[in-house]
Amino acid sequence: MNTNSVKIIPDEQIHFLDELQKLLEQQIGFARQGNVNEIEALSKQASYFVEKIVRSGILESPEFKSRRKQLRKLYQDLYLALTAQQAENAKELSQVRRGKKTINTYRYNL
Repeated sequence: MNTNSVKIIPDEQIHFLDELQKLLEQQIGFARQGNVNEIEALSKQASYFVEKIVRSGILESPEFKSRRKQLRKLYQDLYLALTAQQAENAKELSQVRRGKKTINTYRYNL
């Protein structure tokens, strides 16, 4: 892919990066909304693009250093959003369990 020391990046590879970025941004939005089903569906699509990007080696190129950082930041944001959602789910589950125990206590003591 070298022509006189100038590296040519096919549009398809850039398209893969754009699509992955878009999917990660959507996943972050769904994580903040608590929509786990949508996150899971989008992660399957994202995996396809990650595989294509890894095979192409495009992110190893120095000219894509900023793009690599941007994708890394999006993955970190997604991780944080999912962690926050997980903590919220654990809190709600704990409240449900306490309520269930309270109901059982009332049922057996009335």
